[in-house]
Amino acid sequence: MKVIKYPAREEWGEIVKRPHLDVSQLNATVEGVLNDVKNNGDKAVMHYEEKFDHAHLTSLAVTEEEIKEAEGLISPELKHALELAHHNIATFHQSQKFEGEKIETAKGVTCWQKSVAIQKVGLYIPGGTAPLFSTVLMLATPAKIAGCSEIVLCTPPNKEGKVNPAILMAAKIAGVSKIFKAGGVQAIGAMAYGTESVPKVYKIFGPGNQYVMAAKQHVSLHDVAIDMPAGPSEVCVIADETSNPVFVAADLLSQAEHGVDSQVFLISTSEEMIGKVKEQVNEQLKALPRLEMARKSLDNSTFVLVKDYDEAIDLSNTYAPEHLIIATKNYDQLAEKVINAGSVFLGNYACESAGDYASGTNHTLPTHGYALAYNGVNLDSYNRKITFQHLTEEGIASIGEAVVTMAENEMLEAHANAMRLRVNEVKNK
Repeated sequence: MKVIKYPAREEWGEIVKRPHLDVSQLNATVEGVLNDVKNNGDKAVMHYEEKFDHAHLTSLAVTEEEIKEAEGLISPELKHALELAHHNIATFHQSQKFEGEKIETAKGVTCWQKSVAIQKVGLYIPGGTAPLFSTVLMLATPAKIAGCSEIVLCTPPNKEGKVNPAILMAAKIAGVSKIFKAGGVQAIGAMAYGTESVPKVYKIFGPGNQYVMAAKQHVSLHDVAIDMPAGPSEVCVIADETSNPVFVAADLLSQAEHGVDSQVFLISTSEEMIGKVKEQVNEQLKALPRLEMARKSLDNSTFVLVKDYDEAIDLSNTYAPEHLIIATKNYDQLAEKVINAGSVFLGNYACESAGDYASGTNHTLPTHGYALAYNGVNLDSYNRKITFQHLTEEGIASIGEAVVTMAENEMLEAHANAMRLRVNEVKNK
């Protein structure tokens, strides 16, 4: 853990830099797998499942029997937790439904928007070091609310060719039945191009490792839309002398255990608090099953001492974190000044874990500084806004001459003529 005290603002750009990843070799591997899947469909996907996930498959589709079997393999407590989380996620995303309003922009000119669901969406659910069944709820729930007519879910199987039962249970609760045993780059390729088994989709959602992210960005160039670019997961905590160092340390560790490339960032107005948090991190770290992974992540962590709250929130906005926890006494005032963040957690009791699982907000968020320009997944992510307009004769009289003049000055005569014909007809009536 690196501690930086009172850095000058001109140093902030260096402090908030994420580690640079050389993806040149990675991209070559990704392109090779994608091309193979594009050309050879199911056969290629099964080949890479055997190569990377060590699963010998004869079919990619998860059967109804496997989904029913999964229900008996999870505890009643987990099933209840999944149902509670699904209810809260659905409640929050249901509130985001868009109702278009017809607006008369000029006499006889009416414009409006209609929200239309993307028909076919693909959900990628990682299954590696941590099978993210919570992500099934986060991605499938708003897709169902939006009204997407085809929801395709891909997730890697284990060596026995079985999908994690909690992932299947979450899919059942969220109402998804098209589930395929495919992970990594091959899963992204299958959904982007379509195979004999896996339908081609129009937009792909979901987190993943560097290979998955590179694959998503590659297919987004020509073949399919994606939710957002992303990098390793991260959290920023703003603390002061009133913060609970036990909670702050736990929040930092909850992010550090995601992976060795995860980032944790602490900003504090209190040097004493930084010392207490460091002690707690070292103490709590000992009890973690993913200790080595968290420790390597903490090696890249940064603790910054700033002079006041204004500097704290300014530095956070410069960092643009995926998750921002404001654990200060004046969290409500600082919350008003947040400009760049994926999701914000306020007060001592709002831990990142709440949003990761069951508060209702979505945990699929922009990382690696992309929160400067992107938001997290929400109901709008599954919709397109289509604009409509209707012009009457009165509308032609209102804007016709302006349209003709603008088109003529852009030297687009056909544009001008399309409106000029209508203007003349209305004038001659």
